[in-house]
Amino acid sequence: MSDVDVFKTGSAKATFELGQQLAQRFAPGDCVALVGDLGAGKTVLTRGLAVGLGLGDERLVASPTYVLVHEYPGRCPIYHLDLYRMGDADMELRDLGLDEMLADGVVLIEWANRAERALPHSHWQIDIEILSPRRREISLRQITA
Repeated sequence: MSDVDVFKTGSAKATFELGQQLAQRFAPGDCVALVGDLGAGKTVLTRGLAVGLGLGDERLVASPTYVLVHEYPGRCPIYHLDLYRMGDADMELRDLGLDEMLADGVVLIEWANRAERALPHSHWQIDIEILSPRRREISLRQITA
């Protein structure tokens, strides 16, 4: 496991912009696990990540709670998953074809803590902590096997 980078944001716009900056660290084959309470800003950060990965229109990014996976065009395919409503998230994540998605794209997973056993041994983890209604502490670390 590597060091942890910690960032603080004071608005949804700042969280979005941080996502754009962090996206520069990711390339095809990277899995990004987003963890945080309901309303922490996982989807806002994901919008920023997707734009930073080359998506032209942030309005395309919506939480895939009922669809399971959204795919967005960027400098590489961007796969956006939300595990919030999955029963056996570990099994379902494998069944969705995570390995195939990682073969050519970046995978962004909201509620990734629900499928920790199915995540690749090496992945990125972003933890979002609510400090106040507008302020967030966002921690980024790379998990390695």
